[in-house]
Amino acid sequence: MSDPIVLVEKDGPVAVVTLNRPDALNALSRALRATICRTFDALGRDEAIRAVVLTGKGRAFTAGVDLKEAGEKGFALGAGDEEIDLSAALARFPWPIIGAINGFAITGGFELALMCDVLLASREAKFADTHARVGIMPGWGLSQRLSRLIGISRAKELSLSGNFLDAETAERWGLVNRVYEPDALLPAARKLAQDMASCDPVMLKDYKRVIDDGFAMPFGEAMALEVARSKAHALSVTAEAVEAARQKVTARGRTQQG
Repeated sequence: MSDPIVLVEKDGPVAVVTLNRPDALNALSRALRATICRTFDALGRDEAIRAVVLTGKGRAFTAGVDLKEAGEKGFALGAGDEEIDLSAALARFPWPIIGAINGFAITGGFELALMCDVLLASREAKFADTHARVGIMPGWGLSQRLSRLIGISRAKELSLSGNFLDAETAERWGLVNRVYEPDALLPAARKLAQDMASCDPVMLKDYKRVIDDGFAMPFGEAMALEVARSKAHALSVTAEAVEAARQKVTARGRTQQG
């Protein structure tokens, strides 16, 4: 029996999801895309899970859509086809997704990375958008997400040239939060995921949602959204709960400070 094309390892409230087609640079075949969608849907229903680390096995996070398969069977974004719609599957996942970019993240793989909430990278990571060179218009958000993260001029530089972006420059431009030596990447991603998962689950889910919902709005509307949700949430908060939370935060702060 062949190895599964997606590996899932659970460690308490954190799941590590690993794309497992290393010989094909984790190219996003229809089968792999369908398995990723099913995996995130299943983890979203798992009451024990509160955060996910997404990474790839081998030299690549993912080299993007499987162009060999697309040349034989045709190309499909997956929009309207829930079975393979990566963008929809990751968007409906309620918990934080940390992308641990271990190697190449190219075109569709770059888009998959941008679907994550936070990106950490190995020094061996490299990003590239080759849509213009391949002759396919992006449909998973790259043309809109990238410019909002790194600025429109830098996004145009990458997307209209197809050139590679190294990990250190990606960190300097604000695409990834931090860069690690290859063997330190997954431990760092797991640690961050555990930190996030240790928050109150209702607050964790609601806070992620208000950030995402507000980011898609003009600033004034987003501020009004925050105020409205804050007022609604405040109705469920008791003085006793605030005091208990304060004590936990204080103790955690002392521990972190040594």
